[in-house]
This record gives sequence, structure tokens and C-alpha cells, in this order.
Amino acid sequence: MRAIIAGAAGGPEVLQYTETGDAQVGPGELLVETSAIGVNFIETYQRSGLYPVGFPFIPGAEASGRVLAVGEGVSAFDVGDRIVTAEGRATYAERFIVAAIAAVKVPDSLEEILTDEAAAALPLQGLTSHYLATSAAQSLEGETVLVHAGAGGVGLLLTQLLTARGIHVITTASTPEKRELSVAAGAVESFAYEGFRERARELTDGEGVAVVYDGVGKDTFDESLATLRVRGQMVLFGGASGPVPPFDPQRLNAGGSLSITRPTLVHFLQTPGERAWRYGELFAGIEAGVLKLRVGKTFALAEAAAAHRALEGRETTGKVVLFP
Repeated sequence: MRAIIAGAAGGPEVLQYTETGDAQVGPGELLVETSAIGVNFIETYQRSGLYPVGFPFIPGAEASGRVLAVGEGVSAFDVGDRIVTAEGRATYAERFIVAAIAAVKVPDSLEEILTDEAAAALPLQGLTSHYLATSAAQSLEGETVLVHAGAGGVGLLLTQLLTARGIHVITTASTPEKRELSVAAGAVESFAYEGFRERARELTDGEGVAVVYDGVGKDTFDESLATLRVRGQMVLFGGASGPVPPFDPQRLNAGGSLSITRPTLVHFLQTPGERAWRYGELFAGIEAGVLKLRVGKTFALAEAAAAHRALEGRETTGKVVLFP
């Protein structure tokens, strides 16, 4: 089969489209023929060496596809089943392996609604948005929260999920076009990053927001803390601009008994029941038409380097997807 392999840490140019050995299914696993692949920032961190991985390295954890083979001990899947996952192995390839417990069947009711590219766009950003909206912070109906990068894949989905719970969402986005997308997803208002603290305070009559969802990191962190109300919550779930430097926790006291959490998806998929609940609510939202996925750009698998450049260059809105 053909796959994208990074031989060493570096820029997008290290991603090479090449022939490699076929993936082999083991006990408790599925071999899946790849239909579409979700591209995520974590893969740029792994490729660059920011997150350590063993090289040579085939990136990817998120994809949609059809089951080609079922490993020993697997009874919940059959050959031909259509699945999605955010927890596969080496999905930048024509075929990939995933543990059966980490794969989810696409409901038959969504067969015509959820295209292959949309299915690949759902798992990681959808599950991330779901745990952020339901579990990482506790905002109440009628409260106001700030979502950074409101036109990104997580930002658009998170805005829809929070708005459906009666929470007022304001967002930042870098261009007028992106801000229009954010408002269309349900944001009360979307504005530029420059001076976002002042605008958020104005929109909350000086009180500040209940929660800041910050996947940008270094460039927004300090001002995000200053945007929170007394006993506000900072949810730092990414570092698109770089990791946040060490800081004095006394700042949380001085800012009004603030709290901060640095969650990651794997800790919110601890049981089969939790995984099924999150996917079930996402599928239901799509079927009801209240949750809409946006695929911003698609690339052939051989063009994975171009996909990484587009993602790192902030040239995209919604999801970036590869096709084998």
C-alpha cells in the first residue's frame, strides 16, 4: 500500500508519499480501507518534533473507511461496515489499523447524509468540541463564553454545541470572512484578536466571561486570563501559536479566584459508554440538522505536505481532509 512517511523531524517537506508494507490486523483490531483522512494540528507537532514520536513515522489517527478484515475476538463489526475513528494508527495511508473498541459504526440513518469527507471531519474535532462543551467546564444557560479561533474546525462545532445549550458564545477570528462564518454558526458576535479583552468586557457589561476556550496558546493566554470574570474558568486545550510559558499560579488568585485546566481528548474517552454517549449525541445532532460540519480544504493523500502548510499557515476554516 502507499502511505505518507516522515523519515525524520522537520518541516512539511519531510512528508513523503511512498510504498510501504501492508498493515496487518491483530487480535481485537480492524483493518480498514481508508475513505478519507482528517488532518489535525497534533500531526504537525509530531512531524516537527515538538511532540516526540519514533521515526520513520506515518502520521494520522482520524479517518473514515470500510472494514476489510476483523481481528480475532472482535464480534461487534463485520467486513464492509462503515466506521469512523479519532483513535486509529497511521491513518495517512490507503489502509489503517484501529482497535475495535476505538471505532464506531456510522448509523445507517446517516448513510446518505454523512459523506466520506464529512465523516472524516467529525471524530477528533467533534469529540473535542463535545467534551469541551459538556465536561471540561461548567457554564450555564444564559452565561457568556469566549471561543478563540471561532472559524476553525473545533471553534465552529463548539459554538454550535454551546449555543444549543442556551449559552451565549462570542469568538475571535482573524479575518472578516472567518468572523462571518463564526456568526453563521451561532456566535453572538465575532471580532478580531486585537483588543479582544476590551470587547469581551464591553459585551458583558464589564463583568468578563464565564469561560475562555483557548486552543491558540502562547499568543492569547495572558489576555484570555484577563477576560475572565470572578471565578471564571480557562480551558486551555491547544497551542496553535506555541506552548504557554510557565506562569505564577498566584495570578489566578489575583484575577478573581480563577481556575485553569489543560484537558486532552483521551481522558474524556475513558469507557465504552462515554465514547458511545459522545458519538451518539454528535450523530443525533447531524441527523437533526442542528450540527453542521465544514470541510474547508481537501487534498490528495500525496499532497499531505501542502495540507500541513495550509493548516500551519492559518489558510483554512473548518476541517482539512485528505483522500487516498
